[in-house]
Amino acid sequence: MEPDFLSKTTHEQQEYLLSNVKDWSILNGLAVRPPAYLFPAGTDLSGALATTAPVTLCPSLFPRACFDEARAIQKAYNELYAAIARDREWLKHIVERLIEVDDFIANLWSVHLEVEKEGYAQNLTLGIFRSDYMIHTDSASPDEKPTIKQVEFNTIASSFGGLSTKVSQLHSYLNSIAAYPLTSPHVVTPTSFPANPCIDSLSLGFSTAHCAYGPSKSSPPLPLCILFIVTVPESNIFDQLALSTPLQTTYGIPTFRLDFRFILDHTSVSADKKRVLIYSPPHSPDSSYEVSLIYFRAGYSPSHYPTQASWDARLQLERSAAIKCPSILTHLAGSKKIQQVLATPNSPHLSNFLSRTSSSDMIERIRNTFTAIYPLDDTPEGQYAVRLATNPKDSGGYVLKPQREGGGNNIYGAKIPEFLRGLGDDQQKWRSYILMELIKPPALRNSIFRNGEVQSGEVIGELGVYGVCLWRNGNDETGGKKGGEGKDGEVVENWEAGFLLRTKGSSSEEGGVAAGFGAVDSPCLIEV
Repeated sequence: MEPDFLSKTTHEQQEYLLSNVKDWSILNGLAVRPPAYLFPAGTDLSGALATTAPVTLCPSLFPRACFDEARAIQKAYNELYAAIARDREWLKHIVERLIEVDDFIANLWSVHLEVEKEGYAQNLTLGIFRSDYMIHTDSASPDEKPTIKQVEFNTIASSFGGLSTKVSQLHSYLNSIAAYPLTSPHVVTPTSFPANPCIDSLSLGFSTAHCAYGPSKSSPPLPLCILFIVTVPESNIFDQLALSTPLQTTYGIPTFRLDFRFILDHTSVSADKKRVLIYSPPHSPDSSYEVSLIYFRAGYSPSHYPTQASWDARLQLERSAAIKCPSILTHLAGSKKIQQVLATPNSPHLSNFLSRTSSSDMIERIRNTFTAIYPLDDTPEGQYAVRLATNPKDSGGYVLKPQREGGGNNIYGAKIPEFLRGLGDDQQKWRSYILMELIKPPALRNSIFRNGEVQSGEVIGELGVYGVCLWRNGNDETGGKKGGEGKDGEVVENWEAGFLLRTKGSSSEEGGVAAGFGAVDSPCLIEV
């Protein structure tokens, strides 16, 4: 029942397909900056070239029911993580288990404590979330329908919203010009290629938060702007520009990119209680803008904080009156430890957070997306996980995850015991990791175009669903309601915002596109 898009194609058909992929992608910004090793020796072409982003040549099969379910529960997931980020006391209880063994988490928490002492100046937070899933099939029950199992939930720098829209458009375009010599046309229907609203939905989220900020708080009033905090150079810049450009062209909101390293050079916070964040663009240092919204596309990795000045910069942004996307507490809410606590069998936390919300009817549907996740601590569940993780035979079905975002951080299968031994005899260090049962999706065939080369073979996919959520935190300007309760602790806006399919070779352990492991893809929906 698989539509076979690419087999039995002639050389001429292959050339027609590939030339259209190359041309359409550059014309429409489905692109990345090429890696430096592709440049001729002795040349400096940084910022001058673009190449097609790593993409699949055709869409990958995906069960329609699983796709629909992942999108249907996203608003409930948004509400869950907004509630977690509002509940400082609950977060404190979780984070305090990590700060002794994870310096990065400890430093993030320290930023929160510093702001809390002074009092938060902004009561609104914007979440641009992405919940990632793989298809799960039970090999012991081949007649059972496939389901989705969550890989992780991203609360900071949830990338590829821009390129995901464009790759969906690419595959639809290729289908419309008969670039796919499909040998099983009865499987594909006009609704097999779903439209992807990511760019429109995410840029609307930024605009909504910008408007919620209200008029300038400065005296005299200053023009308002949105600030994207980024790394420079950035290979994935076109994905980011796909989101920032509509803010300028559609909504008329001045939007600037600021290198994380230079936050302290180009921003300041007013000395009064309003704590307005002022941005002076380096290209126009005599101009001043009041920042309504800060969107972090950097700051999620320890490598972004090489000095104390880097942490001072994060603190400066956090203590300001600008709306943060995400706030420091929302950043912490996305740690793998939170995912593990929610997914622990018989855990009451999921119900506690959602039972009093508009998403109470989604609790079991969310719980059904969890796979087995364990701590590595002295609890009974933790000791069971330690036995699994230290046994080369048992560890093969698991992945060890640190409290990190971005690709390339995980330890898989038989490598886990050796890695843990490398941490030494102090098992306290192990507590900063979680042990997660591997999800084993069915393999498909596809071809990936990366850096001018086509690689074909078995692939597996990971579906991400985006969400936009704007909420009030339930705290006043002096630090207020630490539990996030009260009339002000509420969701203001909440919607599902599109999807991303990432595909990688079935033998690859990681799936991050920007980290060099996968490719952006789109789904061809089928009935299973």
